[in-house]
Formats: sequence, C-alpha cells, structure tokens
Amino acid sequence: MRQYNLAILGATGAVGQEFIKLLNERDFPFAELRLLASAKSVGREYEVKGKMYPVQEATKDSFNGIDIALFAGGAISKEFAPIAVKAGAVVIDNSSTFRMDPEVPLVVPEVNPEAILKHKGIIANPNCSTIIMVMALKPIYDLSKIKRIIVSTYQAASGAGKDGLDELTDQIKAVAAGKEMQANIFPSASQPKHYPLALNLIPQIDVFLDNLYTKEEMKMVNETKKIFNDYDMRTTATTVRVPVYRSHSESVNIELEDELDLGLMADALRAFPGVTLQDNPSEQIYPMPLYTSNENDVYVGRLRKDESAPKSYNLWCVGDQIRKGAALNTLQIAETMIKNGWL
Repeated sequence: MRQYNLAILGATGAVGQEFIKLLNERDFPFAELRLLASAKSVGREYEVKGKMYPVQEATKDSFNGIDIALFAGGAISKEFAPIAVKAGAVVIDNSSTFRMDPEVPLVVPEVNPEAILKHKGIIANPNCSTIIMVMALKPIYDLSKIKRIIVSTYQAASGAGKDGLDELTDQIKAVAAGKEMQANIFPSASQPKHYPLALNLIPQIDVFLDNLYTKEEMKMVNETKKIFNDYDMRTTATTVRVPVYRSHSESVNIELEDELDLGLMADALRAFPGVTLQDNPSEQIYPMPLYTSNENDVYVGRLRKDESAPKSYNLWCVGDQIRKGAALNTLQIAETMIKNGWL
C-alpha cells in the first residue's frame, strides 16, 4: 500500500493528542509525520508506532511535501489552510472556519462520504455535537425523511479543549478542599463573564447571536442541513455545558414523513457502522458519558415514540467529543479518501 506524508497542526492540544493516540491504534499508512504547533511547544516529543517525533514550529514552509494535513482546530486554520493547500496537501480541518463555505465539503464518512469528491483542497470536519447527532439520525433518515429535529445537548468540558478539562479538574479539587472555585473558561473564554462548571450547568456554549441562539446552536442547525443536503429540514437546538470530562450527550426529538416501527428503527441503528444500540429499559441499559468515553462509536438508546405528536420519536445519543466528535472523524475522512483512491 502506498504511504503518505502526514502533518498534524496543533499536535499538542487535546485534539492533536487524540490524533497521536489514534495513529498508534490504527494502521494509517503514513511515511513521514510532522507534528506542528506554536513555538512554545518546540522541544516536546511524542511516540508514534515506536518512533519519537519532535514537535516543530508551524511555519509557511511546514507543509512542503505533505500529502495530508490534519488540522486540530482553532483560528490558526484560516492562516495555514491556504498555505498547506498551495503546497499540495489536502487539508482536513477541525475548526469552524470553512464548514459553511459552499466550496468546502462538510463530511461525516458514514453519512455523506460522496461529498469528499467535491473538495478543492480543504475538507471540513463538522462540529462535535453535529457529528454525534447525524450518526444517530442517518440510519433513521434512510428509512424515512426527517422533517424536523429538536435537540438539547449536554456537552462535556472536553468541548473547550485541554483548558476546559483542566479548569473542571481544578474546580473539583477546590470544592473537595472547601476552597473557592476559579472560573476563566466557561461559558466562553471570549466572554466577559465566567461561571464555575463543577456542580453546575451552563446553558450557553459560545457567544449569543442576534436571534438569541448561541453560535454553537446555530452550528448544529446549519451543519445538519448541509451534511444531509436537505435544506427543508427544520432544526432547533439548545446546547448546555455540563460537568462531565468527555462524551457529549444529546436528547433528540424527530418528526418523520412516515410512521415507523420501533423495531425497524432499532434494526437500522444496530446495523449502521459506527453506531452501537444500547437500549434495554427493563434492565436500565442506556448510553452514559462515563462509559462511552474513549470509545469510537456513537451510542444510541431511549428509543421511543413521541406520544404527543404523530410520526415523531425520541432518542438519546452519546459520543466521545474528542474521538468521533473530532480526531477520529477527521482521520476517517483521510482513510476514506485513501481506501477509495480519492487522494
């Protein structure tokens, strides 16, 4: 099998570190590996497949000779993505920079792999909550078109990266020691006011927009339509940050074009790659973030008919935000390209 020169931009952050874990777990065919970050990270080394790789400072020359560039996300994508593409690399980007660009495909490989073929050098990785939800909805959508989605998310601290995880840990330690909690990250580091996440729920992720939805909520609305290529789909979202380390949870209500048998729906979910159906109410079996962290699949349970509306159903889905919601989905895009000869 041909091997490819691979670069990871943002290698020292939470998503970048997950890329490294996945490369150690999977048989990704890379020849050269460049770990890129800011100048302050130069000097660190990470082991991949038994070999140590030093972190290099990301510069305009970092992508020469690179075939695939995995971007861990952040504002730096806007600067370096065009540079990497000009150098000949295909960029798969985790940031929100290119997601709604009509020239950039937004891809979940199990859901819309054919969109990859439309890329012009950049492929966008969707928002973590969007990925988890569309994985659960795609097998149902294939049975009956979804007319409306109402989703409420319960998002882990991992959604804010390493700083978010560190702050939650510090707050838990402070509570245990009877000390005052310090808050600098949530609901959004760019906002003037911050709240503790430990012992709390925060009904704001990212900034508020003019329509009183948050930016995170509108990401889910707009990205879902783009991924399904269904702009008639009505979607509304409420996103909440919860004191959980990893794995986002989502309560989803859907209205379909047709009445569906729950057994048929369950069979479709059970057979769908990347989804694990975990749904046995009589034995209190359902997905929970504590038990789905560090897992690749999206877990689905609490499947039931909505008794308040026709052709409507409820489900609960949980997925590891850093894995399937970020690094794994990005790597799977690259793997799909290689497998199908699209690179």
